[in-house]
Amino acid sequence: MSKLDSRIPAGPLKDKWKNHKDHMNLVAPNNRDKIDIIVVGTGLAGGSAAATLAEQGYNVKAFCYQDSPRRAHSIAAQGGINAAKNYQGDGDSTYRLFYDTIKGGDYRAREANVYRLAEVSANIIDQCVSQGVPFGRDYGGQLDNRSFGGVQVKRTFYAKGQTGQQLLLGAYSSMSRQIGKGRIKMYNRHEMLELVIVDGKARGIIARNLVTGEIERHSAHAVVIASGGYGNVYFLSTNAMGSNVSAAWKIHKKGAYFANPCYVQIHPTCIPVHGTQQSKLTLMSESLRNSGRIWVPKKIEDSVAIREGKLRPENIKEEDRDYYLERRYPAFGNLVPRDVASRAAKERCDAGYGIENNDTQEGVYLDFSTEIMKKGKEAAIEKHIHNPTDQQIYDLGKSWVEEKYGNLFVMYEKITADDPYKTPMKIYPAVHYTMGGVWVDYNLQSTIPGCFVIGEANFSDHGANRLGASALMQGLADGYFVLPYTIADYLSADIRTGAIPTNSAAFDEAEKGIKDKVDFFINNKGTHSVDHFHKKLGHIMWNKVGMGRTPEGLKEAIKEIEEVRNDFWKNVKVPGEGEGMNTELEKAFRVADFLELGQLMAIDALNREESCGGHFRWDHATPDGEAERDDVKFKYVGAWEYQGNDINAEVLHKEELIYDNIEVKTRSYK
Repeated sequence: MSKLDSRIPAGPLKDKWKNHKDHMNLVAPNNRDKIDIIVVGTGLAGGSAAATLAEQGYNVKAFCYQDSPRRAHSIAAQGGINAAKNYQGDGDSTYRLFYDTIKGGDYRAREANVYRLAEVSANIIDQCVSQGVPFGRDYGGQLDNRSFGGVQVKRTFYAKGQTGQQLLLGAYSSMSRQIGKGRIKMYNRHEMLELVIVDGKARGIIARNLVTGEIERHSAHAVVIASGGYGNVYFLSTNAMGSNVSAAWKIHKKGAYFANPCYVQIHPTCIPVHGTQQSKLTLMSESLRNSGRIWVPKKIEDSVAIREGKLRPENIKEEDRDYYLERRYPAFGNLVPRDVASRAAKERCDAGYGIENNDTQEGVYLDFSTEIMKKGKEAAIEKHIHNPTDQQIYDLGKSWVEEKYGNLFVMYEKITADDPYKTPMKIYPAVHYTMGGVWVDYNLQSTIPGCFVIGEANFSDHGANRLGASALMQGLADGYFVLPYTIADYLSADIRTGAIPTNSAAFDEAEKGIKDKVDFFINNKGTHSVDHFHKKLGHIMWNKVGMGRTPEGLKEAIKEIEEVRNDFWKNVKVPGEGEGMNTELEKAFRVADFLELGQLMAIDALNREESCGGHFRWDHATPDGEAERDDVKFKYVGAWEYQGNDINAEVLHKEELIYDNIEVKTRSYK
């Protein structure tokens, strides 16, 4: 019998969440100020959860390693947030959003969780509008929508190319109100380094003040982890450089199972790598695929000429361009899901058609010329301009594109010095989002009682691939509309517990472990920087646990990562002191966790002998290069249990995925 109890409610799918809420235990308003809750991470998931829980009357302690919650990586989400409101009248519905998400995740997500996500999505938009989020609007003043990959409706709400920033400011304004009331105690520039378990329950954390270096004890009746994903295990990714997996990994080592670590999303529209010394990649929003067409030259000699600087892309004739997504996937074209678009770009570049003059020659074009001329002609008709010139059409079309995506085009030009209105953008896939994460049940509780995990830090809603604009949806759904109900069911037993003391043996032991590790890093007489080991890990991960995986490469990766990890503990050099600010010490803690997780990711990828979503095995591919699932053997969530320092010894637990409401079939976008 599996140790995993998903606690999915009985009954019809559309009634599960309503009935579950109707029968959960509650904490009465007059008892909520007797309860303390720690929230680790203050992005969209953590910020919305902290604000909502404090608004309900709980005492919230919120921790972020940045100097302000406004700097959470959620701010970088550009394109939009999904919700099934069907404002466009184009056939959208709660069921359609649910179906698209399950299919987009290649049938590797829980039905009940995904349906709940679709069900509460509409409430998120109303919540955010009431906070003043400036969503884009159409000519009549109604909220506007655009399409994203993997769907055939318009359901993505947006605020130009800065949706994440605006949503985060909305959540932060709600947090600020509660901070002002004293219901949220904010711990900026603090990092969680350990979970404290007392009598089998999560009862607090050990945190380091990143300014003073002080190791602190903080207790609570429940701990909520909302610390984001683990894409930076690859070193180069679209994540902020400070994004890390430490909070999630610490609870894994204390008993929380880690699910589907091999599910990593490679985003197709990143600015290509330009050199070996680069440490951060920049993402161009997926919303651009609404208006841009992706192509490479049809003739390999044209690709060579472009790389050598002898030919400009705008001078290549239309008939000499290979719009390969439109060719391969006519039903969805440039709006296929991210994993499909990314593999198609890799295939073209591997075949020699890449256009970027870098070490790997990896890059394709995202071209807006067709959209500019199309929208220009529409605008000319609307303005009653008869026989407009090509320049008039171009200017009108450019104005339309500028209104939709202007800040993204400015950002691209500042980075590359190319004007994307005239010269197509150069893009190539890069690590972006992680669908794997801490295993949680329907209540978002991990296998540690009292430890809840929300947002990208958990595994629950996206299966093997996340559709665009669904990350913001999940983070806010968890924080605003799911966790506040489910955590109350758990906390209802704690109204007589009283404050959790921090002078117990469990806190003593946890603090000592962290102080010992600080002493080790500061005093180890190594010869290499933390980044030296992080880059070595990233090189292995990208080449052998990246877009295309083989059994041979994964076995090599497991062995090589273990070697890097052993070398790290012998030869890492951390300058400075343990007291006070020390960013290298911060990185050392994080990279130590990345090295362990990277090994587990390779183990999980080797174990999953199929291709699905972001996990693509070349030995499990169709003749035309598409993913080949094995639903008989691998239609399950793979949740790993920590067994000590030897990552190879982790134990796999399986949660079987049951589909009663959707037909499981080959995922096709053709």
